[in-house]
Amino acid sequence: MSGPLASIPVGVIVERSKGATPWAEFYWRAVSVLPGQPETAPWTRLSDDGERVTFYAGTADILLYPTETGFYRDNLASGAPSLWVALRPVEADPPFSVSVVTADPNEGEGLTETATELVEQVPMPSVIAQVVEAFVAQHHVEQPFFKRKRDRANPEALARRGRGDDDE
Repeated sequence: MSGPLASIPVGVIVERSKGATPWAEFYWRAVSVLPGQPETAPWTRLSDDGERVTFYAGTADILLYPTETGFYRDNLASGAPSLWVALRPVEADPPFSVSVVTADPNEGEGLTETATELVEQVPMPSVIAQVVEAFVAQHHVEQPFFKRKRDRANPEALARRGRGDDDE
């Protein structure tokens, strides 16, 4: 796989709400992404209504690869383009760090398979969608689909197999 040809810096907004079960004091989730890198320190409290607290969690770069343009295109064509944000647990306070932000739905799904990170799908801001769309227009190469053909079975070869008489 070739390396990324573009990088989009983003800031991640995270929400903490009271846990709904006795096993979790708080419920954490990414709620949005801001274009660019805000000059705010990571984990700055943005709002607190008593039930929910939002934080600016930090920055990440959305990396765009020329080999993934088909997935980006499908994401943009979905009608509701999204980004996937992964938060990695850390042994500190706050208990998470921003791990990955991606525009590739397949990568977003893959992030959920390990169950070690919190992964949330958030709306893609229009400014970021425009950059991704321009990247797809510049780098997408349509790959033709070739259906593989199976080798035909040779009935004569099947008839010549031993009957297992040697097993006696």
